[in-house]
Amino acid sequence: MKAISLFNIAILRVILFISLFVGGISPASALFVSPPKDPMPLIKETFPNATNIDDKQGDPPVWRIYNDQDIIGYAFETNDIAKIPAYSGEPVNMLVAIDPQGNYLTTKVLEHHEPIILAGIPEQKLWRFADQYTGLSVKDRIKVGGNRNEGYVAVDGLSGATVTVMVMNVAVTKAATKVAQALGIVKKQQSIIQPPSTILQDQFEKADWLQLTGDGSIRKLYLTNEKIDEAFVGTDAEHIDNAPADEKQDMFAEIYFALADVPTIGRNLFGDADYEWLTSALKPGEHLVAVLGNGYSFKGSGYVRGGIFDRIQIHQGENEVSFRDLDHNRITDLYINGAPSFKEMSVFRVQAHHELDPGASWQLELLVRRQTGPVDSLFTSFKGSYDMLEKYVDTPPAIVPEPELSLTQQVWKERQVEVVILLILLAVLLMILFFQDILVRHPTFVHNLRHGFLAVTVVFIGWAWSGQLSVVNVFTFLHSLMSDFSWDLFLLDPIIFTLWCAAAVTILLWGRAVYCGWLCPFGALQELVNQFARHFKIPQFELPYAVHERLWAIKYLILLVLFGISLDSLALAEQFAEIEPFKTTFLLKFDREWPFIAWAVFLILINLINRKPFCRYLCPLGAALSVTNNMRLFSWLKRRPDCGTPCKTCAKECEIQAIQPDGVINMRECHYCLDCQITYYNDEKCPPLKKLARKKRRGSELDIPVVVTE
Repeated sequence: MKAISLFNIAILRVILFISLFVGGISPASALFVSPPKDPMPLIKETFPNATNIDDKQGDPPVWRIYNDQDIIGYAFETNDIAKIPAYSGEPVNMLVAIDPQGNYLTTKVLEHHEPIILAGIPEQKLWRFADQYTGLSVKDRIKVGGNRNEGYVAVDGLSGATVTVMVMNVAVTKAATKVAQALGIVKKQQSIIQPPSTILQDQFEKADWLQLTGDGSIRKLYLTNEKIDEAFVGTDAEHIDNAPADEKQDMFAEIYFALADVPTIGRNLFGDADYEWLTSALKPGEHLVAVLGNGYSFKGSGYVRGGIFDRIQIHQGENEVSFRDLDHNRITDLYINGAPSFKEMSVFRVQAHHELDPGASWQLELLVRRQTGPVDSLFTSFKGSYDMLEKYVDTPPAIVPEPELSLTQQVWKERQVEVVILLILLAVLLMILFFQDILVRHPTFVHNLRHGFLAVTVVFIGWAWSGQLSVVNVFTFLHSLMSDFSWDLFLLDPIIFTLWCAAAVTILLWGRAVYCGWLCPFGALQELVNQFARHFKIPQFELPYAVHERLWAIKYLILLVLFGISLDSLALAEQFAEIEPFKTTFLLKFDREWPFIAWAVFLILINLINRKPFCRYLCPLGAALSVTNNMRLFSWLKRRPDCGTPCKTCAKECEIQAIQPDGVINMRECHYCLDCQITYYNDEKCPPLKKLARKKRRGSELDIPVVVTE
């Protein structure tokens, strides 16, 4: 009776702690929601020398910050550009400021709804995480955790809130990249990268004009008067300088063009001496373009006045190449056989900074101008394409960059080793369950196997991988079903997702017992503590079964209260769900305020005198999982007609008290420890088996020997 009284006092203390905790009296768990912050004071703090801050505008929307007439930075909110749901299902809105060169100046959290931060992790840690971006560049590839490798810059994560900070990192970098691209700070990345080709200088074939124009080595842009007139239709120059009707089909301009530093083209056009003279001054990365024309002058008169050839340009991709007189060499004669005569012949040097790729297509653009007034004029342009022949260049294979991984893919890639090990553990557990009838015939082996598995569950699944399921996960799933369901939210934590899949499968097959008895880190920790106490002969105290079965109801009441709160606020429900010591024990590893530590330590140490009282009486997750018990397909825990009446051996030995006095196993409370199955097959311990053994011995003793006589 004294033992029962002591335990009742302990239970009363637990209930008192719960009342204080749920009532909000604990000073370490003030219930609040982080209010949104005004970004403007933070912008002014970041730019103390700002004289003007424009209204947020543009696509994407950005604040432009000025010092007099000079732009000194840009600021933007991540929710305007990259609205990515975090652990709570809501995004973390952040203010990001960069300078005109794309360097991060500040990153501040404006608003979040993360329950892991609101209850457990101080917000200051979240702010310190955000401060790590200061001094980094938009051009950096930033990832959370790890070492600087593979071109990544690593920032420190936040223990217990890994998913949250990874989502924040994606939001910051994606939003900053879009802003920097829109502002021209960085170029948009190509999906396929083609390294530039190089001209094969030792490749030469003797050829005449007909051969080079025939195979496309030299290209032609031919324009008639009619085509020019049509180009100005609908403009102010429509009726200016139009050709007479009988001259519509006459040639307006005939221009031949080619890349002249290709040996087969240049040497045949100009001869060896002139080719050597033209190419001798070329620097690495520079090229020569030959332009030969009749009719409309491609030179114009601009180069005479200002040294600029304003009628022709070279286009390649987004590059535009214009020429000055310093890039020009006039050609007086052609060496090649069969060439027509030309009014203008020039070779233009394309400087290296234009990054002309000799192996890629490019276009020669001719600008045609018509004067509409003393000063005013209109231009229209015509382009001729040039495609380099493969035989003239060495073109490296294209580089197809790996597609940028989504946040979910990144997380699974980084944790793939852990997931594989977890899957192996789950496979081992399935083997134990499938062959349980054979294994339980070897009690010592089964006990050692189970205790080893529980130790792995605590150390790896719990502390190393933070793989502790929570009733909050259940609420998050239900809320997601009632709103916009997305698998991405649940896939952000591979270990939790894998464990939930395992829990779902085992619940369907055997009920909630398998998860609670084998895969729950806190449950495993409690059981190991209790085994430690039993090893050192610490007295154990059990409540009478009548009291025990009434205390079952507490965890279901807690579940209902938490579910009701979650319907109003998931963040508030997570704070009240601190009745689960999981976050303190495994996510934060006891690094938090003392009331939480005291609660977790109390629930662990009480296992020195009683086995898993939290699981039996208080755990809302266990209550939520047991609701699905009727779904289970199999009942592999064997019983005999004698179990319960008259035999009560298993009921007395069940340390969870999941076996009712009538011998029926209550699968809503069972933890599948297999102790009852060990007894079931033990003919030295199970009374029905012992009785059957005695009958066999008595029958063998009564057998009358047969005497054979001759």
